Amino acid sequence: MRKRVFNILFIATFAVMLGLGIIGPLLPIYATKLGATGIWLGMIFSGFSLSRFIFMPIIGKISDRKGRKSFITVGLFSFTVISILYVFANNAPTLVLIRMLHGFFSAMVIPIAMAYVGETAEEGHEGRAMGTFNIAMFLGMGSGPLLGGILNDLFGLNSVFFAMAALTSIAFLITFFFLPHSKHLEIRKTDPVPMHQIIKSDIMKALMIFRAINALSRGMIMSFFPLIASHNSLSTTQIGILISANVFLTAVLQRAFGHLADHHNKIVLILIGSVITAIALGIIPLAHGFAGLFVLGISIGLAGAISMPAATAVNVIIGQRMGGMGAVMGLFNSAMSIGMIVGPLLSGIFMQFWGLNWVFYIAGGISLVASFVFLLLVRKTMFEPDFALPAKHEEEYDFIVE
Repeated sequence: MRKRVFNILFIATFAVMLGLGIIGPLLPIYATKLGATGIWLGMIFSGFSLSRFIFMPIIGKISDRKGRKSFITVGLFSFTVISILYVFANNAPTLVLIRMLHGFFSAMVIPIAMAYVGETAEEGHEGRAMGTFNIAMFLGMGSGPLLGGILNDLFGLNSVFFAMAALTSIAFLITFFFLPHSKHLEIRKTDPVPMHQIIKSDIMKALMIFRAINALSRGMIMSFFPLIASHNSLSTTQIGILISANVFLTAVLQRAFGHLADHHNKIVLILIGSVITAIALGIIPLAHGFAGLFVLGISIGLAGAISMPAATAVNVIIGQRMGGMGAVMGLFNSAMSIGMIVGPLLSGIFMQFWGLNWVFYIAGGISLVASFVFLLLVRKTMFEPDFALPAKHEEEYDFIVE
């Protein structure tokens, strides 16, 4: 039954991420055709992440009490409807509203699916379970832009939105008919800890900082890395290879590094990935030609593969011990939304005042500082099995060390 649940959620998540990836690179073109400029473009891109940021912890917490399947199926069905609504948008304000609705229903799918997978993960194999599940997200994210470009070239922009609707409708049907309710499974349950107590945990704060900066870095790779590559006189094909190689490497290595996280210090793995990302970001402007940028892009992809399975595994165990898997995953993914909202804004400011190179210098510096703050928050627990939790859950957290 656990394997069935995992396979269904894996397929559904891949379909959703593929659908989101399809429209991602083409949305600026579509928004511009609707007359969006300046602040409207910013609102269109930020609206999705802002809505997710607000609602993911709330929906996650409710799903801890009400169950997972209903939220996932409602979210997927609404995704299908929203996908069609894009076709009928006729101005920028309408597109902003659609994006915010899209973000709201997205909050019902990915973090809740992650919580469901986390609940069904075998004890001691959380890293492998979450690393394998992460493959669906990264593969969907990496394949979407390529598929979207092909559809746009062959059939026009509207075909991209219909393709997203088709993918999410398939995911909806699969989950509606075949995904069992969580109450029918034997899942380790603990009386849930209030949301404010979860946030007070130093390890949860550290994980949220990691996720926010990780999202900021990945957003910069998608948005500003092509500009650096263009300044190095690279072709669009070469730029596409740089972006795809980064994402696909992260995806392919998720399961292997998830297995590694099950047998080694998870906190150290998160730190290693964070520091590699910070250094690679900071020296991107110093690279020359395709080879130099390819090595740095691959390095950032490798860093994500090292750190993300370990981070999601720690989230799983916190959720299991605190009895709030949905709340924990909601908070973790909300932090990602913060990075996606703040990253492009800060990067645009840096580029405006100091030039493109400083976008990467400062981003590398921010990532390095964030890694240090992460270390300060978890320093007491890096090599010792206990850390501060609410009084009712003072069990030893032996997942930190081997």
